[in-house]
Amino acid sequence: MSRLHLHLVSDSTGETLEMVAKAALAQFEDADIVRHFWPMVRSRQHLDRIVPELAGNPGLVLFTLVNPETRARLEEHCRQLGLPAVPALDAVTEALESQLGQEAHGRPGRQHLMDDAYFRRVDAIHYTIAHDDGIGWDNWEEADIVLAGVSRCSKTPTSIYLANRGYKTANIPLVIESPPPQSLFQLKKPLVVGLTTAPERLVQIRRNRLLSLNEGTETSYVDNEKVRDEIQFARRMFADNGWPVIDVTRRSIEETAAAVIRLLGERDRRGEDLFEGSKPI
Repeated sequence: MSRLHLHLVSDSTGETLEMVAKAALAQFEDADIVRHFWPMVRSRQHLDRIVPELAGNPGLVLFTLVNPETRARLEEHCRQLGLPAVPALDAVTEALESQLGQEAHGRPGRQHLMDDAYFRRVDAIHYTIAHDDGIGWDNWEEADIVLAGVSRCSKTPTSIYLANRGYKTANIPLVIESPPPQSLFQLKKPLVVGLTTAPERLVQIRRNRLLSLNEGTETSYVDNEKVRDEIQFARRMFADNGWPVIDVTRRSIEETAAAVIRLLGERDRRGEDLFEGSKPI
């Protein structure tokens, strides 16, 4: 397979463009891609400085440029170089303009404004970091979400991802020998979600974790029977309390977080307790 140079040109941080490119590239296996990232391109002079790189590494150009002059100049350079140039958000923006009956503002980086949503995300991140691994249980009622599960079932990374989406998230490990605080079973505002996984997969993850720490692997932490007991203990707790359960065995962090957000949305729309039992989703 030939190598493809992918140029990402943005007039803002480029985060949106990177996510679009990543999502599209996920559909292609073993693609040999060399990415060239050009953020904050807001002037003719800046754009002209990257043209030699486009010429020296010809490939596909994806861009998000809202300034008509800068955009036109990039498209003209690409025509002269014979490079395909794709405006990543044009189709979505045009569809929104049609449905909303108004023109887009055309201001770069508008999604990164320091508005109320921005500060909510910052607050959520601070809260989540301060309530990781069972810490701060006395004010879990302030959380939007509480994740519960045995050790190494992706509670912390999922919590951080949810925090970046603006959700205050606490998490607690469930340990047979150390019952969780009683406050966990008395929460009213937060959605408590149980995370579970296949025992075999959990043993593998734990074993790799111990190896990365240069610790021995002959412990009950990675004993197959002990791990099954832990998961059964957690599952009984989920069922007894009617908490929804997500099986993370074959889910990425993003997929798990999306499932949690969906559950939270369903509960909020219905305004009632939707969850009974513990059948994983």
